[in-house]
Order: sequence, then structure tokens, then C-alpha cells
Amino acid sequence: MFHHITVLKEEAVQGLHIKPDGVYVDCTLGGAGHSLLIANQLHSGGTLIAFDQDDAALANAAERLAPVADRVKLVRSNFRFLERELSRIPQAMKNGKPQVDGVLFDLGVSSPQLDEADRGFSYNQDAELDMRMDQTAPLTARDIVNDWSEQEIAEILFKYSEEKFSRRIAANIAAARAKKPIETTSELAELIKEAIPAAARRTGPHPAKRSFQALRIAVNDELGAFEEALEQTIRCLAPGGRASVITFHSLEDRICKQTFNKYVAKCTCPPDFPMCVCGNKGIVKLVNRKPIEASAEELEMNPRARSAKLRIAEKL
Repeated sequence: MFHHITVLKEEAVQGLHIKPDGVYVDCTLGGAGHSLLIANQLHSGGTLIAFDQDDAALANAAERLAPVADRVKLVRSNFRFLERELSRIPQAMKNGKPQVDGVLFDLGVSSPQLDEADRGFSYNQDAELDMRMDQTAPLTARDIVNDWSEQEIAEILFKYSEEKFSRRIAANIAAARAKKPIETTSELAELIKEAIPAAARRTGPHPAKRSFQALRIAVNDELGAFEEALEQTIRCLAPGGRASVITFHSLEDRICKQTFNKYVAKCTCPPDFPMCVCGNKGIVKLVNRKPIEASAEELEMNPRARSAKLRIAEKL
């Protein structure tokens, strides 16, 4: 069973302003919650193109989206190849380049990936160290933990999760692997726990939470892929098209905010000019200046929505 509770489902799709005959892209198919909602608003002239690199997610989506299969195209690919993949789909092309009416991102790992022990994402269940969203990708968490330098491990733990005990954790990992390779999630979680002072372990989430998150981001190059894909999204949107982006991590949200702001109009005229004459109109406008967050009702149903932020921009 691939069961995933979609976060900010209604808000993210409403933000796209769906046109029944439009062409839309769901860059993060996952449990197909957003995709199904989008496809149900399209008629036979509309198209939804949905990306995922996880075979389990694609298999689940094929079943869940079967009633609207005539208007859905599933693409097995990392969304960092958005422009390339859209160029292969006739419905997405206009005047020789990809032009779509909306692109949606729901970032982060899906619930089934977190909950299924054999994927190696969870510190609560024993499994081989893996953490790959794409099971054909070469790099695994085991490779990082056993082959990367102590300094490199400390850097990713601090950069991707702001783990203040990153150096102690990296040193503990290096000492352990000198005796034998670290093979499982349980081994790694225990090493992380041992490296964190007892006083710091008494409050807050599981002591391994931040480190596992950082490793997952590094294994899948999540931030690099997202930054590349969001730049491509701006290029691929047709005038009036919208990008709707849900982030779960402060670094993801920063990338989204900074990328959108880079393309927003910024008048360079002197402040005493009676009207703008610089002509800097920008490429996008922000639909919501502050991110939309989950309601109290949604948080009660799905605590994982607590860190979710939704930003929406429209192509001019």
C-alpha cells in the first residue's frame, strides 16, 4: 500500500488557477493527491504531466489516476530534467519551446518512503542504509557514511540540518567505521545518539532526526535538483502560468523565495520620479507575499504538515 496524506492539497491546486484545457505539471507525483485534483478539473483537451523517480509511486499513481488516464502522462524522471522531458511531449510545446500553464512542487520525502523500513529513510526501523528516492541512482547513505571524509560528513550535517553536534557525530561515525563498515539505519541512529550529550537528548525530537534528514538531502541532491528545476519552471511557464511550490525545509523555502524574487520587477528609478521610466517589469509577480501554511485542522490530521510553506508566483 502506497498511502500518503497530501499536504496543502486544496491551497496548492487552487493557486494554479486551473483552466480545463490547460497543460499542467506535477513535478512531485508522490501519492498522486495533487495530480488527481488537477486532472479532475481538466477536460479532454487538457493535459497533466506528472513526474516521479520512484517506481512504487508511479505504479500507485497509474492505478489511482486510471479514471483520468486520457489526460495524464506519467514521466519517470527527476524533475531537474523538467525542460528536457517537456520538450519531448507535444502538448507541452508551443512555438518550438516548452510552454505550460502551471507547475506544482510538493517537496520532501513522501510518507511511504519514510515509513517503509526497506527504503532506509527511517531511524525508527532497522534497514540497510539506502535513502535513495530513485532506486537506480548510484549514491546511497551507506556510501556517504562509510566513504566520505569526517569533515565532509560534518559539513552536510550542519549545512542541511543545522545539527549543532555535527562534528561530534561525524567523529563518532569515523571511529566506528574504522573498526567495521556501518551497514544499517539502527547502527547509524545509535552512533548519532551516543555522540549527542545526554542533556540534549532529553527534549525535542529523536536525536537522529536531523542527521537522517541531512543524509537524505545529500543522497538525492534535493536542493541542487530543486534549484535547477525552479529556474527551468520560470522559463517553461506560459504568460499567466503559475508555479505553486510547497517546501518543508528552511533551505528549500529560501531557494524558492530567492528565485521568485530574482524575477520580480524591481524599479530602479530615483524615489523622487513621479512615475517609473526604467522599464524593469520583471518576469513574474508574487501571488502571495507571505507563504501559506497548514491550518489547525490539517495539522491535527497530519502533523508532518507543520513545517510546510506554500509560495505561488505568476509569469507575466
